[in-house]
Parts: sequence; structure tokens; C-alpha cells
Amino acid sequence: MPRGFFLTGTGTGVGKTVVAAALMHRYRSQVPLRYWKPIQTGIEQDDDTATVRVLGECADAEILAQGVRLPRPLSPHLAARLAGKTIEIAPLVRLFETDGKTTGWVVEGAGGVLVPISDTHMMTDLMEALALPVVVVASSELGTINHTLLTLEALRRRALRVSGVVMVGDANPENRAAIKRFGTVPVLGEMPRFAPLTSERLGTWARAELDPSGLLVEFLQ
Repeated sequence: MPRGFFLTGTGTGVGKTVVAAALMHRYRSQVPLRYWKPIQTGIEQDDDTATVRVLGECADAEILAQGVRLPRPLSPHLAARLAGKTIEIAPLVRLFETDGKTTGWVVEGAGGVLVPISDTHMMTDLMEALALPVVVVASSELGTINHTLLTLEALRRRALRVSGVVMVGDANPENRAAIKRFGTVPVLGEMPRFAPLTSERLGTWARAELDPSGLLVEFLQ
């Protein structure tokens, strides 16, 4: 069985990439880790792999750089169509299965759980194929309860295991309590939006505040 987790969000721009880097800081002392972004659109503007490499202070061995890389910051299915390509799940699964079996994975999705990656598949289909438990990244702001509960429902309807939620933004105890109660899910931490955002500040926060009870360790070992 693969070890690690698939990082998804309640939407685009919620903070998945920074949380991915934080997870690298948090767990690398306990298990060898590797980050992977299977599908990246808008590569001419953003490179999440490069961002995690810097913010997570990752060595080359901690990064799997291969995957689908497409221009234009659009939904994967549309970016692929405009590039004259079709995103297929099987090659991504083969890459995942053959690249290393002695590591814990931090796999970052693109957009939210129901973003289309082709005319016939959603991001959840890739999640199912990789068979990793899911960590949801959610905003702490107004509207997050609905967005997060909908995301959790979509995952569970597809029998995907949810291992926790990380909230991003100003601390909001009421929103955190509601997500924990109504979503029946642990909230692993509330990550502030760092200004400035540096690897040092992120690492210090992650080691002290992210999953302080070590709930995710079982998925990595």
C-alpha cells in the first residue's frame, strides 16, 4: 500500500502549496518524504513544485518533478484541450508506483476535488487511483463551513478516506469548531498567511503547530 496523503483544497488559491511545504517540514524528521504535483496548469506563471522546493527546503531526492505540465492557468481538462492533449490517469499511476516505494508521499492536486481533468474524469478519479488518504486545505474565512462540508461529502461519497483538514488564514475558533463537529473530521492546524512568507517562518510554525498530536504519522509509516 502507498504511504502518504493527497492534498486537495476547497478551491483554487486556498493555500495547498504552502501547506504541502509545511507538511515537508513537519514530517521529514520521522520518515523520508517526497512531494509530487501530478498535474500543473499555468506552468508559465506558477510552478508549485519549485515553490515547495524553496519553501519546504527540499533536497532533490524529496521532489518528483515529472508529471503533466500545461500552459494557461485553467481547469486541467480545458488547459489540456487547448494544448491539444488529453490527461490520462494510467501513466500518472505508473509513475507514482514505480518511482519509489520506501517514501511517504505528499501529493498535491490541482484545484478542488471535482475539477475535471479530462472529458471523462475528475480529480477524484486520480485520488481513487492513487489510493492515498486525503488532507483537505480550507480557508478560515466566511463561507468555509459550506465549502469544506461539501468537499468532505464529495470525498466520502466516493469512499475516499479523509485524514484531516488544515485551515488557512486568521484563526477563527467558531469556523474550526463547526468544521470539526459537522464534518466529523480532525482539524490539524490553522496556518496564518505569513507576511513575509519564508521557509524559516513556515518551518517554525509547522514543527510547532501543524498536527501537534501526530495524527498523520500513521499514514506515512
